[in-house]
Formats: sequence, C-alpha cells, structure tokens
Amino acid sequence: MTEILVHEIDHKGFGIGATQSPPLPTVLPGELVEIETEAGRLIRQRIVRPSPDRVKPPCRHFKSCGGCMMQHASDDFVARWKTGIIRNGLAARGLSTEIRPIVTSPPNSRRRATLHGRRTKSGALVGLHARASELMLAIPDCKLLDPALLAVLPMLERIVTLGGSRKGELDLAVTVTDSGLDLAVSGAKQLEPGQIEAVTALAAETFARLTWNGELLSQSHPPLLRFGTATVPLPPGAFLQATREGEASLLQAVREITDGAGRIADIFAGIGTFALPLAARAEVHAVEGDAAMVQALDQGWRSATGLHRVTTETRDLFRRPLLPDELERFDAVVIDPPRAGSEAQVRELAQSGVPVIAAVSCNPVSFARDMQILVQGGYRLDWVQPVDQFRWSPHVELAARLTRP
Repeated sequence: MTEILVHEIDHKGFGIGATQSPPLPTVLPGELVEIETEAGRLIRQRIVRPSPDRVKPPCRHFKSCGGCMMQHASDDFVARWKTGIIRNGLAARGLSTEIRPIVTSPPNSRRRATLHGRRTKSGALVGLHARASELMLAIPDCKLLDPALLAVLPMLERIVTLGGSRKGELDLAVTVTDSGLDLAVSGAKQLEPGQIEAVTALAAETFARLTWNGELLSQSHPPLLRFGTATVPLPPGAFLQATREGEASLLQAVREITDGAGRIADIFAGIGTFALPLAARAEVHAVEGDAAMVQALDQGWRSATGLHRVTTETRDLFRRPLLPDELERFDAVVIDPPRAGSEAQVRELAQSGVPVIAAVSCNPVSFARDMQILVQGGYRLDWVQPVDQFRWSPHVELAARLTRP
C-alpha cells in the first residue's frame, strides 16, 4: 500500500497525485489517499485524510454507477472546478476574460438520457453501466434523471423483455417533450411480426413515439417542444439541451449578447433553440446541416404568431462555412457547434465584420481554440457565462460574448 497526496483534479474528474500514481477516481485536492496497485493499475483505494469539500453522495447508486463522477464533492467545489476548466483552457491559448458565476441545473432535471437494456433469465434489466465496466446496474433512485424518465423504467424493462436479446444490449434514448415521452431504440434485433405488434401496443400506453433501429413503429401524437412562442416537432435523434434550466440559462445569455441586433444569423441552429426565441425581436437566418432539423425549425416558425421572419438553410458548415461576404448583412451571429467546435466556420467569422458574436460551446478545449482564432482576427472576448447542466459530471457548457472594438 502507498499513500498519495492528491494535488489536483484533472478535467475528466480524476485525481492527480503529488507523486506519480494512476488516475484516482472520487478523490479531491488535498486528500491523503492510500492506494494499492498492480502492474501500474489501481486495485483499491482508501481515503486517509478527507478534504473539507468532501460530502456524502446524495445518490445510493454513486459508488458503483458510472453516470456521475463528482457527487462526493460539494457544489461549491464543483462550481470552482468547472470554472477553472474554462479558465485554464483559455489560459493555454493565451486568453483571459471575465468568467461569470456558474449556473447549475438542479437534481433530477435531465430530460434526455440514453439508457441500456438487456434481457435476463427473470425478465430484463434497464439502467447504466457501472463505473469503468460493461456491467449494467439498475438505477431506480437516480438523482440525475427527470422523474418522468424514472417513472417509465418498468415499462422499458417490459419492452426489452419483448424485443431484446440476452446476447447484446439495447440503447434506449428517452426524451421528455412537452407532449409526452419519445423513445428511440437502437442496437436491437430485427423484430418478428408478432413482436412488432406486441412492442407497439405496449409502447402506445406510455410513449408519444417509438422508433426501432431508426424505423417508426408507433406514434400516438408528435413529440413537441416549445421554443419561445413556437412549437416544434422533435425529429428522431435531434439534438436537445439536456435540461430545461440549462437551455434557459444559455438562451438568456444569447439574448443579452444579441440585444439590439435587427438581423441575426444562427449557425448550427438545430431545431431552433435560439433562433425561434430570438425571432421575437429580430429577423433570423438559421443554418443547420441536418435537413430534418431544418424542416422542424421552419415548421415551428410557420405555425407561430408574432415572430419576425425566419429563413432557413440546410448546409454542411464544416465543408461550406458561411463566408465573410455572406456574414456582412448580419448585426450579430450565434454559433453553437458540436463538441469538436467549428474551426472552418470560425476562421471565416474572424475575417468578417460582424459586430457581435454569441459563442455557445459544450467543450472548453475546442472553445478556447476557436476563441483564439477570433481574438487574433480582431475580436475581443468580453465575458463567459458557464452553465452546468450535466451536474456531477466533468462536462460544462458556456456562452460567451465577442465584439469588434
């Protein structure tokens, strides 16, 4: 056994020892940890001297479940740690700015999740994987998921019993919408006609829509989401912010950044999370690479009342980013790319004369890279608003304001 003093927590949530050691889970800076290793691999660990920031995990599944990394840490520590991830990412690119206090979503607010299901001898098991393992665990008392998701766990087990296999797992993507639950099953076996009928009848009791390996099996009514005054049908598999509270915080920041703009471009617009609420006070051009999401956004705008004009464009922004001459007609740009960021689009933005940019990101590393490009192009990074909607995880999202001096 070896005693290790934990020096810091890395961006993935693992402790780094003051002396060389394997990455240590569920520890905190300043803790003295006794560890046992074998061939450089961690076998077991014990906290000898705990940190004042250590708390009792609120969820009884925490010790084994891989869904959360940081329930052993106080909310204040997690807020400081996630803010530090953003600050350190910027500093690595030679940047600094005001970082506002983080906004954290409450427990049991996650409205979308991908669970896993497997048939067993006695029925079925639905849940998440154990930490660093393929072993599956039931999570009936999960402190992350929306109560509506927890309530359908028994129904998901029944569906897995009917349509699952003991040889492999099903992925069960469940989303809470304003008109009911949406369920998309993937990685499943092909259903026989009798199984299709049984699964469809069962799903109709609980879910607004069921898709099976991308094929629509059941829809009692379309899953709908409301953005501002617009109601949008959710395409299967479409991106959605993880919590309502996180979405509201990001939207509040984007509204503040674009205040006064009469013409706004929303790049990577998705199904209209920002574009449709912003259309209450400005004309918006929404650009997105997924045709189904563009169609849903357009349908939401056309069925709404009281909004300014929203135009849409289906475009692969990685291969064909908007060019500076296309961007010149806008007073503000909102850009919310995937985790990898959008270096190609940002380079074009850096050459444009757009007065203000609202940059939204779910990855502080790619965000810092993109901000460096924009700052080198003459923009000023005014402030960053962190948003923690993946509570107790290493993930952090943010919105940032950039202006041309």
